[in-house]
Amino acid sequence: MQELLAKYLNYLLIERGVAQNTLEAYGRDLRRFLVFIRQKGLTQLQEATPEILIEYLIRIKNEGLSANSMNRQLAALRGFYKYLLMEKKIEQTPLANIELAKVWMRLPDTLSKEEMKVILAQPGGEKPSALRDTAMLELLYATGIRVSELVNLTMNSINWQVGFLTVMGKGNKERIVPIGKTAYDCVRVYVDNARSQLMQKKSTEVLFLNRFGGKFTRQGFWKMVIRYAKKAGLQKKVHPHTFRHSFASHLLEGGADLRIVQVMLGHADISTTQIYTHITRDRLKEIHQKYHPRG
Repeated sequence: MQELLAKYLNYLLIERGVAQNTLEAYGRDLRRFLVFIRQKGLTQLQEATPEILIEYLIRIKNEGLSANSMNRQLAALRGFYKYLLMEKKIEQTPLANIELAKVWMRLPDTLSKEEMKVILAQPGGEKPSALRDTAMLELLYATGIRVSELVNLTMNSINWQVGFLTVMGKGNKERIVPIGKTAYDCVRVYVDNARSQLMQKKSTEVLFLNRFGGKFTRQGFWKMVIRYAKKAGLQKKVHPHTFRHSFASHLLEGGADLRIVQVMLGHADISTTQIYTHITRDRLKEIHQKYHPRG
């Protein structure tokens, strides 16, 4: 069973181009399932019946998994069994009649434009680290890119002549995102006045560097955002993805076309982007109630 799992994960990586984070999550989920069926005394995947699959799903649900995590577990199992059918390792899948758990749409956390302005102002100063932090925060908000995409940017990722960013997203799909004047200027100042000092005579094409001259990590950026949110006195929870959510909702509030926002976010399916229209409707309702004489 472990050998079949290894072949499936390799198939996802090589032939399907699945993102590394997704690959790791699927691997964890499927290894957890294999442990469960071994505990049930099974030695072959085809021995797992629909009843056993349902028992497994009930067990992990009772452990407190969210609907989204349940759906990911089920998606991983569906993909695995589909692969086993394709490779003729099994004759039928036990998942044929098991539906995805219902996911209640949860609106993502966002910052208001005023809150965003406050947190973007926090780094301040002319130290190399402050110039870098300002550039990273401004670029994240200006483009809506993922943190993994931000820390993987290189000097060649930015087209300085036209002010566009080339981003390598999930599944190694490349997209182009406009930067905007404020973020462009901040990144330019960082590159001109701070990056060479952070490099410490090393040679690298990575755009954003830590104090040791290495690539800035996702964990490091996460800590930075939390630190500046606390410094800004924001009461709500702020994390790196909050910038991406705020980018999308602010664009839509301003009248941007949903499909344009979809392209900039790198969403394969527009239904993923449509969650932000709920935020926009809520915001419009607030404005109407506040300013309309009959609100």
